[in-house]
Amino acid sequence: MQNNIFSGAFVGQNILTYKEITSTNDLMKELMAKSTPLPEGTVIMADHQTAGKGQQQSGWHGQAGKNLTFSLLLFPDFLIADQSFSLLCAISLGVIKALQLILGDKTRIKWPNDIYYGQKKLGGILIENLLAKRSIKQSVVGIGININQESFPDDLPNPISIWQVLYKKSVLKEVLLQICASIEFYYLKLKAGEFDDVKQEYLQNLYGLGQEIWFQTKEKTFIGKISTVNHLGKLGIQQENETEFFDLKEVKFLFNQP
Repeated sequence: MQNNIFSGAFVGQNILTYKEITSTNDLMKELMAKSTPLPEGTVIMADHQTAGKGQQQSGWHGQAGKNLTFSLLLFPDFLIADQSFSLLCAISLGVIKALQLILGDKTRIKWPNDIYYGQKKLGGILIENLLAKRSIKQSVVGIGININQESFPDDLPNPISIWQVLYKKSVLKEVLLQICASIEFYYLKLKAGEFDDVKQEYLQNLYGLGQEIWFQTKEKTFIGKISTVNHLGKLGIQQENETEFFDLKEVKFLFNQP
């Protein structure tokens, strides 16, 4: 691993570690619902999740003790509900910038919140927000990263781990602390009001930006170029001189030409 460029003050300073639980996100929410006093930046980490959740509530698969599966607690009450995509940008940037220190620039954000190395999935992010009036009172950020797993089930479409890229083991705690410090860096940029800078950096690190890619919707299969993401997190895909915006469930990336 290269020298650290991030240094955290509160994210990851309180880490609760478990051997096996159902879901780190669920446990974090359960503790908060019971008024357990947890400081902002608290991390719950598990060697193994029996019911971990991924994007669109899909399952998260991983060998026990081989990968990072953790949840992070934030109190972003300086954000309103319509700014939740800005939080996603900051978290996604924090994750990939830490991983780029290990793997280089082939590590990218696949819209909206998957972590890719080349065309393979390295990890994912799931953010669950609790609103109070218009503000985001609490965010539980679930993160899963494939670290030392050497093989994956055949039914997973395109997984990859850091080990499969580098052929050497990483120390999970070191990677975790680097990700936490990197997330804190971008979270504090949001808190300072640097929304445009965070969004622009998110776009610059977006998988497929400006490249011709095959996409699929319910109605059609087509080639387009990712041009932008709007303030609500919808993906802007350009075809000829028109840009159409899609929500998460409305469009699918096709990695092989149909």
